[in-house]
Amino acid sequence: MTAHMTKAITRNPEGSRERILHAARLEFASHGLGGARVDRISKQAGINKRMLYHYFGNKDDLFGAVLEANYSHKRASEQAMSLENEEPREAIRKLVTLTWNYYNDHPEFMNLLNSANLHQAKHIQASPSVKKMRNPFIHMIGNILDNGVNAGVFKPGVDPVQLYISIAGLSYFYLSNQHTLSAIFGRNLLSTSAKTKRKNHMVEMVLSYLEHEA
Repeated sequence: MTAHMTKAITRNPEGSRERILHAARLEFASHGLGGARVDRISKQAGINKRMLYHYFGNKDDLFGAVLEANYSHKRASEQAMSLENEEPREAIRKLVTLTWNYYNDHPEFMNLLNSANLHQAKHIQASPSVKKMRNPFIHMIGNILDNGVNAGVFKPGVDPVQLYISIAGLSYFYLSNQHTLSAIFGRNLLSTSAKTKRKNHMVEMVLSYLEHEA
């Protein structure tokens, strides 16, 4: 790396961090934590390994930072919807759709989650940032459920954590197993029409569960 490039990196540390995170996200998503190589990340980011270690410490710390950045991006997209201000059924419909669309638009996120789970989520457990994101998100879902109960459209007593795990699972399992499921059932589950049907099915299933029993 030339002296000019080093000065440019020093003058723009945020830009350098973003390039490293972008390159690392692709590397970890493609190869997992175990198979990822810092050499490839630094080359893709256009930054030498010394600077990469300066910003992120080591490969494990970098993987944790990538997870934090992805969770932050996902939570920001959810907060931007202001779902608590929506009619409760519409809010749930949008939450299911948003979750589905996020996994579709960011398949690398599922790969990162797979790798994180292989390592028993130790990087997530060690992250204060991810923990701080958790409570506002669950609080938002809880408020949507309370709004629905108060409006007489949702049954009481639904655990917001269990609800979201179910919503995420409905999306995650389908997309992470879409090739095997397509082969087993003889359907093209990757087509646009199939994915639209799946999204509508999930929305209907979740709303049916939440509906107030007369």
